[in-house]
Amino acid sequence: MGQKTVILLVCLLLVGMVSVVVQCGSDQSGGVGLSELNRFNSYEELNSFVKKNAESFSQQRGILSWDASMGDASSFSVSKGGVVAPESGLSGDYSTTNIQVEGVDEADIVKTDGEFIYLVSNNTVFIVKVYPLEEARILSKIALEEKPEGLFINGDKLVVIHQNWGEAVVYRGESETKAISPEQQWISQTYIKVYNVANRENPVLERDVAVDGNYLGSRMVGDYAYAVISAPAFGGDDEKVILPSIDFDGTAIEIPASQIYYSDIADYSYSFTNIVAVNVKDNGQEPTYETLLVGASSNIYVSLSNIYITSTVWGYGDGSGSHRTAIHRIHMEQDNIEYQASGEVPGSVLNQFSMDEYGDFFRIATTTTNIVAQIIQEGVVSDSLSRNTSENQIYILDKDLDIVGKVEGLAPGESIYSARFMGNRCYLVTFKKVDPLFVVALDDPYSPKVLGYLKVTGYSDYLHPYDETHVIGIGKETEAAEEGDFAWYQGVKISLFDVSDVENPVEIAKYEIGDRGTDSPVLRDHKAFLFDKSKNLLVLPILLAEVPQVPYTDLRSQAYGEYVWQGAYIFSISLDNGLHLEGRISHYDSDYPWTQKGYYFSSAYSVERSLYIDDVLYTISEQKIKMNSLDNLDYINEVVLQ
Repeated sequence: MGQKTVILLVCLLLVGMVSVVVQCGSDQSGGVGLSELNRFNSYEELNSFVKKNAESFSQQRGILSWDASMGDASSFSVSKGGVVAPESGLSGDYSTTNIQVEGVDEADIVKTDGEFIYLVSNNTVFIVKVYPLEEARILSKIALEEKPEGLFINGDKLVVIHQNWGEAVVYRGESETKAISPEQQWISQTYIKVYNVANRENPVLERDVAVDGNYLGSRMVGDYAYAVISAPAFGGDDEKVILPSIDFDGTAIEIPASQIYYSDIADYSYSFTNIVAVNVKDNGQEPTYETLLVGASSNIYVSLSNIYITSTVWGYGDGSGSHRTAIHRIHMEQDNIEYQASGEVPGSVLNQFSMDEYGDFFRIATTTTNIVAQIIQEGVVSDSLSRNTSENQIYILDKDLDIVGKVEGLAPGESIYSARFMGNRCYLVTFKKVDPLFVVALDDPYSPKVLGYLKVTGYSDYLHPYDETHVIGIGKETEAAEEGDFAWYQGVKISLFDVSDVENPVEIAKYEIGDRGTDSPVLRDHKAFLFDKSKNLLVLPILLAEVPQVPYTDLRSQAYGEYVWQGAYIFSISLDNGLHLEGRISHYDSDYPWTQKGYYFSSAYSVERSLYIDDVLYTISEQKIKMNSLDNLDYINEVVLQ
């Protein structure tokens, strides 16, 4: 037996050993299952558990070498975003935040109730009267120490969520018999502030909830704001566990170990994930919370009754060298928050749109990166046996988060760029050189199947339902490289897909904006997207880059363009007429000195959001709110903020 063969056998044996350590039991569907989460009996037990499992994970990770950069693709369903009847305000026709699940609002930097616009600009929240137009003006400002993460508006209650980075008193934890002495630690805190804005000219702070940790996301269902906040478990020179604390309107509460749920999965980056519920209408109702000790949380999905939190599980749980996604389901009903189930699926999750709840089932799309172990011989890493492949899959889980159905092996060598679940269908875009749009049937949750797919140039970063049989895609056009298995990104691309024939989806319209370097916040944040089918309206913020004809005639596809314009592109969109550019609106003067700035460009005049109230389109930057007619895009008025 040769030396290389011996090395390979040893490596495979080590992979198997790690598989035994990490794997927590498999189900009949081939997925690794999680045991039910337990609670600690004491702080000492919690501290010992975290240290022991973190060390165990580090030892496992040190056995083999892999490229961590190929790991978690985290970031952090049919959206409404349409016409609503206001609880207060004068207008009865206005757009709302583009959300994923109807009835589940998402915090954003801009909100409106049809009469006022509430927006974040730097570290300030502005309340601006915008309806009627002749009365448009700033009514008040709320100054904060840090830039807010997002806002909710619920009648006369404005919810502001922001983080502070600074020195705060935190506690090491407490045993069953005595408290541990407090120490000063650098720690972030997330604040949930509720203002009474019955008098928009004089907002009054009524509730101030502070939670240790980083803000992951939030939703509002009815009168309850739910925030998900994650804090690292380790801290201080002696690396003891720091228990998280919550401050309810000036009353600090340290969460005891006996109230913290945990799983048996080893991890190197334990964190406390707190789910907090605040009744924004009833100041007398105390906020409620639930705390989990899990790996670093990455994405959340929220339905009307459940919060799903995911975290990446690193290791070789299935012997292939891949990582997995742990999923935790927390049921919420008003102020009641209750952990109910945990599960696991292979691969990593792109974003919230890769997840969905439908009836009694949870659906999730993931990308698995399989990395075969590298051989270390005499201090030198050999790449001869190192392989890096990817494939994509969709899993369907029951209410206990056990896998009951799956489609695996989609688009080997490619990764998911966008996903959208619409009823009993899933639309999935993968990409490496061309863009396959997969249509997956989920009618039978125990036996999902691919119905058809379409290959076109470019890809979509965001998919949005036009109607039940048509989908809008926002992404980039691409041009295949002459050599090599890749493509050059080009301008922003808008596509309209007809999926009525599920076996043969068709791209019935497309529009490309600019050259390589052109960008839009919609590619990363769906809340920057404005669409209204009844008005045939589609609006995208765009940073336009153009490549000069000379000297890039022969290398045009590879060259980055120079920035020449920023603002909102306004389209009419319909099945009869496709996509038509109606005009553009910018917040810059015509003589703005546009210059090439490489990969980075930022300005307070950059349009970030758009909305409409009746027949007026409002475009919003940190510097101003601009009002134009929806009929012909003629300028009407503006409010300067800074």
